[in-house]
Amino acid sequence: MKVFSLICITCFGCLSVFSARAEDLFAATVFTPVGEFSAIEGPACDRGGNVYAVNYDHNGTIGKVTPEGARSLFVELPAGSQGNGMRFGPDGALYVADGKAHKILRVDMQTKDVTTYAQPSFYGPNDIAIKTDGTIFASDPRRTPLDGRVWRIDTDGAATILDTISAFTNGIEVSPDEKMLYVNLALVETGPWQIEILAYDLSPEGNVSNRRSLIQFPDRGLDGMRCDIAGNLYVTRYYKSRVLKISPKGEILKEIVLTGENPSNLAFGGPDGRTVYVTVADQGNIEVFRTDLAGRSWLIHQAARADVASALWNPYGLPSRSHD
Repeated sequence: MKVFSLICITCFGCLSVFSARAEDLFAATVFTPVGEFSAIEGPACDRGGNVYAVNYDHNGTIGKVTPEGARSLFVELPAGSQGNGMRFGPDGALYVADGKAHKILRVDMQTKDVTTYAQPSFYGPNDIAIKTDGTIFASDPRRTPLDGRVWRIDTDGAATILDTISAFTNGIEVSPDEKMLYVNLALVETGPWQIEILAYDLSPEGNVSNRRSLIQFPDRGLDGMRCDIAGNLYVTRYYKSRVLKISPKGEILKEIVLTGENPSNLAFGGPDGRTVYVTVADQGNIEVFRTDLAGRSWLIHQAARADVASALWNPYGLPSRSHD
């Protein structure tokens, strides 16, 4: 094993703070034209700064948007499939929650081959989160009867139900130190509304315990979630034209106002991981804003590169990284 070459975390931090002060943070702007995506969801950013979202031009596809905003069709999913949440894994592949075909797909970014990665008895996976070791967590809701499950999919393909809740499980995320799992309970058209974010203790083996409410909301609704590298949650508020920044203690730190009413999901990207791309369902497009800290998923994906240092992880309690 060859340990990642070190980068000075002090210099990186100084540059990040300086650039954050020099720009307008948390101010959303429209990034792609309205109406080019249909049921837009699942943004994910690659190492080159490109953004991927599902249902470009028509359902059952994944679209690619360059850092300059050029749009194109990246891949057609297999017949009968339609993507929702997406994440890049530490292996560089793109993983897709396929709610329509009840499976998780794996997209090879070089060959564009799409294969089934996991297909236990899913209702219809909605969103996914990935640990640094490649373990996947998936929310798996159904509306009738109202029910929501939380799954763990190990790297050998074994799938385990971690929890079952009488609510619509939606956004899901792992904390930067990988000791917490967050799941939100989102809008349900029928049955009781139970709008809150749950927190679980997460063991090194990927088991959960001590389920509790992190924060509750009196109105609708919640969708995608991502953590920054300090553990703050960014959560889309469907029907509310908002993205919330929430502390690990459940305190609302920021409200980012969007143009569109129904933000569905979000992802960190850009050259420094501080650009947040938000898919907006009612507009069929992507909005964007800048933050003060990089995203956890962005750093995991970048850390597969030998020029990204383990020193970037350790100040936040993240696992040390090594590379073949």
